[in-house]
Amino acid sequence: MTTLATALPGCQLRPWAVGDQAALLCIADNRRVWRNLTDAFPHPYTAADAEGWIVIANAPGRSLHRAIVVDGVLAGGVGAIAGQGESRATAAFGDWLGEPFWGRGIATAAATALADHLLRQGCFARLEARVYAWNPASARVLEKAGFAREALLRHSITKDGQLIDSWLYGRTADPPSPQALARTPQAAADAHHRR
Repeated sequence: MTTLATALPGCQLRPWAVGDQAALLCIADNRRVWRNLTDAFPHPYTAADAEGWIVIANAPGRSLHRAIVVDGVLAGGVGAIAGQGESRATAAFGDWLGEPFWGRGIATAAATALADHLLRQGCFARLEARVYAWNPASARVLEKAGFAREALLRHSITKDGQLIDSWLYGRTADPPSPQALARTPQAAADAHHRR
C-alpha cells in the first residue's frame, strides 16, 4: 500500500517521508495531543523525535504506519503495530491528529480507511485500541470506524500524573482471514511443529 484514499475529500494516507520532520514537529509538540497517547509519543516533542519517527515508521515488517495528509498538509498519523507470538493475528491500532485538524471528521475517515484495508487484505484478524476514559472523542472515532467497546479497564493507565480508566475497543475480520496467520514466520514454524 502506498497511498490510500479515504471517504473524506482531500484526505489521504501515505507513507511517512523524509521531509515530513518540520511539519511533524509543528503538530506533534503539543501537550493536548500527547495527553491522549501512549508514552511512546514523547513530550516535549523534539526535532530528534521527528527524525527518529520517520525511521521507525518506514522500518520493514508487519506493522504499518501512515501519515494523514489533508489537502497536501500533514495532519497526523494512523497505524497498526503487529502483535507477536500468540497475538500475531492482532494489531494495536491507533491514530492521532494535530490540534488544528480536530473536529473535522479526519480521524474517522483515516481510521476507517486503514482498518478496512488491513482487515480486507487479511493483514490481521483483529485490531484493538485503548482509549483513555477522559477522551470520549477518540472513542466516537473508533465506533464510527466499526470498532466495538469490549471492556472497561479500571485504573489501567497512569498518565499526566493521574491513574485513570481506559476502554478496550476491538474490530475483527468476519470471518477471520487465514491469511492473517499465513503471513507470519511464526505461523510457518507452528505448522512445521504440528506435523
